[in-house]
Amino acid sequence: MSLPVFAALVLFVLIFFLRMPIALGMLVSSVGYFILRGADLGMVANQVVNTYFTNFVIIAVPLFIFTANVMNSGKITAMIFRFADALCGGMRGALGHVNVLASLIFAGMTGSAIADAAGLGKIEIEAMNDAGFDPPFSCAITAASATIGPIFPPSIPLVIYAMLSGTSVGALFLGGMIPALLLTVFLMVYISIIAAVRSYPRGKWLGLHLFLALTLQALPALLTPVILLAGIYTGVMTPTEAGAIAGLYALIVSVGVYRALGWSDLWQIMKNSIRDIGATSIMIGAAAVISYIVAREQIAASLGTWILSISNSPWVFLLLVNGVILLLGMVIDTSTIQLIFVPILIPVARALGIDLIHFGLVVTFNMMVGLSTPPFGMLLFITSSISNTSLKEVMREILFPVLAMIGVLLIITYIPDVVLFLPRRFGMM
Repeated sequence: MSLPVFAALVLFVLIFFLRMPIALGMLVSSVGYFILRGADLGMVANQVVNTYFTNFVIIAVPLFIFTANVMNSGKITAMIFRFADALCGGMRGALGHVNVLASLIFAGMTGSAIADAAGLGKIEIEAMNDAGFDPPFSCAITAASATIGPIFPPSIPLVIYAMLSGTSVGALFLGGMIPALLLTVFLMVYISIIAAVRSYPRGKWLGLHLFLALTLQALPALLTPVILLAGIYTGVMTPTEAGAIAGLYALIVSVGVYRALGWSDLWQIMKNSIRDIGATSIMIGAAAVISYIVAREQIAASLGTWILSISNSPWVFLLLVNGVILLLGMVIDTSTIQLIFVPILIPVARALGIDLIHFGLVVTFNMMVGLSTPPFGMLLFITSSISNTSLKEVMREILFPVLAMIGVLLIITYIPDVVLFLPRRFGMM
């Protein structure tokens, strides 16, 4: 390891332990590296702008962030929850199943786990607690179900992965469908078992007439993912254009159909979106500089040589990757993992003959497990804070849902066709 790289690493670790923003740590450590190297910082800035901020794929990220904020500000989240509630009928532990199904539906609109937990999650937790569910269990299921969002299309992390790897956004979106549905099934089976053991209440079948009425009421919101995905897979629009259409459609539905947004709400949505987009853009820009350093120092090549010296088996490599990302996910934010570590691993996966669509879903799913894994899991902090529930109790309840997620992770890791079936079926690879 050269002195500039070592100094940059020390700076980054120091800023991390001081709990300063990760993006700042990435930028400061990068500047330290280039100063020691005597490199032209202007050239680096030009490289970042040309490589990342002129990439049309990345423009989809702020559009989906805006869509998520519109969804959470209008009545759309409430409509989704009521529809899922009607759909579950008289099942034992019905509101737990509603929680998971509503997250799956909401995932088809925003692709954000944080948006799901912070917006729809508040409705879900309150309803479950009022019905007699234990608050820590309600929080744990909400956190676990929110991880479906970045796996089922559209997905902000998958858009970023497409930018990093040069893979097709449409193929990644299709690849995420079956894993998301598998996770939905695993969580619902777990809820059924716990509901029977703890005698959680059954739901009420509302009758066909009321069910149809609620379905018609929720239909404008439910059409959002249909319009978005149909536009992408028929070739009518790119994922970036689909993000813009989704944001516009969400506005039309919230304002024109549900009459849920006023000018003050729209102004707040714009402020929240600008804040979120700014934070994401700084992270992506800082990660671009780190990627430049990795390429210049040939770190990926050195890592690949080291891994191949241990084993040239793709399955062993995937096992190592899963173990490392699971451990990192317990202490580091997922955006940091994706923007710093994943670009280093992509060339190694390519050299081992691993399909990059498959690899993208494996690492993305793995990072989502980290969002719900103690001690750092961000979704645990969000759900416990919005419900005033003890974080320690939520962490205890999340253990079995995390095991369910790891079970799905192992399936998609070692049975690639679970991910690749739909992209192949639709001729996208």
